[in-house]
Amino acid sequence: MRRIRYVSIALLGILGLSYCSLNDSRPVDAILPLVASSLTAEQQLGKELFFDTNLSQPSGQACGSCHNPTVAFTTPTAEMNNGITPGVFTSRTGPRNTPTASYAAYSPTPFFDDEAGTWVGGQFLDHRASSLEDQAKQPFLNAVEMANADRSSVVADVAAASYADDFRALYGSGIFSDTDRAYEKIAQALAAYERSSEVNPFSSKFDAYLAGRANLTAQELRGLALFRNPSKGNCEACHPSTGDAPVFTDFTNDNLGVPKNSSNPFYTVSATFNPDGAAFIDRGLGATSRADSTFDGKFKVPTLRNVAITGPYMHNGVFTSLDEVLRFYNTACIAGNPEGWASPEIASTRNCSELGDLGLTSEEISDIIAFLHTLTDGYFQP
Repeated sequence: MRRIRYVSIALLGILGLSYCSLNDSRPVDAILPLVASSLTAEQQLGKELFFDTNLSQPSGQACGSCHNPTVAFTTPTAEMNNGITPGVFTSRTGPRNTPTASYAAYSPTPFFDDEAGTWVGGQFLDHRASSLEDQAKQPFLNAVEMANADRSSVVADVAAASYADDFRALYGSGIFSDTDRAYEKIAQALAAYERSSEVNPFSSKFDAYLAGRANLTAQELRGLALFRNPSKGNCEACHPSTGDAPVFTDFTNDNLGVPKNSSNPFYTVSATFNPDGAAFIDRGLGATSRADSTFDGKFKVPTLRNVAITGPYMHNGVFTSLDEVLRFYNTACIAGNPEGWASPEIASTRNCSELGDLGLTSEEISDIIAFLHTLTDGYFQP
């Protein structure tokens, strides 16, 4: 949506990153984690919590189960069910694809931008959480994710964990006697880890290029030019790429006219979790307390960092490749629907003014995809 122009944050300075020489660069298709980052005590505790599979009921599901660092803190495709990540009970899923946890730390506290007429920031695909701490509290108690009955169950498991003494050392010897305070500190530690350079490495080929430490190929440069060209790809409108360390999202939302994922397992879960069955319509931001029906079908603009390794794509995992996504952006709004795209899940608020008829050639689509591959972390070691 093309409305908000944020000043780029000097993120590299905040995270204390530095660039190695070109001779030390890693291949661009390397996967996370490659960053030998130095974590604070609280970040290290948050990492222990993040990967602890004993914090679900029954045990077996961790934050890291859905946000696996080998695929930029999303879910490996092989562990998904038709684009959706199962919870601790494999028979239960939510309706949405798992977003990356990488770079979520840079989403601002949600606010309504009067000039743009939209919500900006927050966490989750519908902006509903105000902060990383707020987001971290929710999966533990979600019946289709980690399925804990209450906060006390989570706190009891943390109190019995091998790192419980570290928790006490940070937050006080009596921390586990106050369930609500302990739960807040669990969320605080998780958020600290998610703000670390291990989760947000800024180590892509594009980062090295911005610092003058790597060269893009001719195809990658063509893709970057198309990405930024308002008369062609127009990707820049929602995914700003300028500044020292862009995060490739304006943190707003849009309805791209994405069709339903007919294979979404959420349609066949128990009526306890989805009483609408196959008739379920995901209203996105429109279903939250932050918005109304004018925001139906709108979802938060994701970061494009690591996009080459975080498929499947869109809020419901309906597209399996970047080529499919780019072709959809290119032709979905053309009169007569020449490529035969399925109908949008919600048509009333669909954005056909900025995408859907871009006029890109097959070569230009390939060029943009080549550029998107330069956003994969692990090209160099900070």
